[in-house]
Amino acid sequence: MTILGWILIIALFAVGLAGAVYPILPGALAIYFAFFVYGWFFGFAPFGPLFWIIQTLIVAALFIADYVVGAWGVKKFGGSRASVIGSTIGLIAGPFVIPAFGLIIGPLLGAFIGEMIAGSNPGKALKVSAGSMLGLFSSTVVKVVLQIVMVILFFIWIGRY
Repeated sequence: MTILGWILIIALFAVGLAGAVYPILPGALAIYFAFFVYGWFFGFAPFGPLFWIIQTLIVAALFIADYVVGAWGVKKFGGSRASVIGSTIGLIAGPFVIPAFGLIIGPLLGAFIGEMIAGSNPGKALKVSAGSMLGLFSSTVVKVVLQIVMVILFFIWIGRY
């Protein structure tokens, strides 16, 4: 049972970290669930209230940062609400529509279309699209860093026990 527990935990960590890049996967929630898997297989004793508070705050920060940083990129380059919505739709739909490159093309195209619908000229829409890419890449970096922090804290906590 020990091996099965660790396989599940490591698999959830891998899915979680992949979710930072590929938004269809559960990301931080998979990592958070790995803590419960550890508890069910090995016991919850290493995790006190401070562990759960810190991890829950990181997960909340990830959800907030994911939207805020992405929208910041669009807004920083003069985008409208329509381009933020278009970028978000593109981020979700892109990987399904264009499997190999949809994660990059989706938000770019979504922001461009959203800005064109808002009445901007193609030059401004292209600039806003570049901002959506900056936001996407910035958001991805923030997610990867915070999720790695979650995993490191997990190993620190269980190592102390």
